[in-house]
Amino acid sequence: MTLFLIFLLTCGVAGAAGMFFRPGQWYRDLDKPDWTPPNWLFPVVWAILYVLIALAAARVANLPGTQVALALWGLQITINTLWSGVFFGLHRMLAGAVIIAMLWCAVLATTIAFWSHDKIAALMMVPYLIWGTYALALNSSVWLRNRHRVAATE
Repeated sequence: MTLFLIFLLTCGVAGAAGMFFRPGQWYRDLDKPDWTPPNWLFPVVWAILYVLIALAAARVANLPGTQVALALWGLQITINTLWSGVFFGLHRMLAGAVIIAMLWCAVLATTIAFWSHDKIAALMMVPYLIWGTYALALNSSVWLRNRHRVAATE
């Protein structure tokens, strides 16, 4: 239980980034695809995902030889923390898409690493991969629809 709480608190740090960098008027004014979910759904999905990935990490943490798997878990949650600040804080849509692509790769690597130690833990990561795929498509679509709003440095 202690390990789960530590991993969940770590997820809470990533989630806090989303609380500091809120969508705001800038996001509301963007041209978004019809398949954009309502804003209230994002924190619900992330709360569920964070519980699942914390549980997955806690399952793996006490197993022998899981250092690489846990390092990958740490990498993915670090990348996860970056996105809100880059996309909502800096309004960098393309950079946000790049971060999500890197995140997706890190989540996939974590899932594969977990699979070799605990298949249930790996399966707990699958909804995160699915959401990451959707998030990358959504972020990319928003960028493509709003390229004219991108800063000159992107």
